[in-house]
Amino acid sequence: MVRDQESIERDIERARDALAVTLDQLGTRASPKRLADSAKTSVRATWSEPKVKYPVIGAGVLIGALVLRKLLR
Repeated sequence: MVRDQESIERDIERARDALAVTLDQLGTRASPKRLADSAKTSVRATWSEPKVKYPVIGAGVLIGALVLRKLLR
């Protein structure tokens, strides 16, 4: 079946509009500011968990004590 030119142009226009919407969505998702905010929120949420927070603090204290011991010898 042969399609008329107007039908083809409408299909092309719909495809172009769909592509523009998709590109806008990808641009929003891949925004560096949005990615940085998401990473910051994720790190803060992970850090606030006691099962992560206290072992990291303990390791920091241990490393600090070892460095002080090494410097004072």
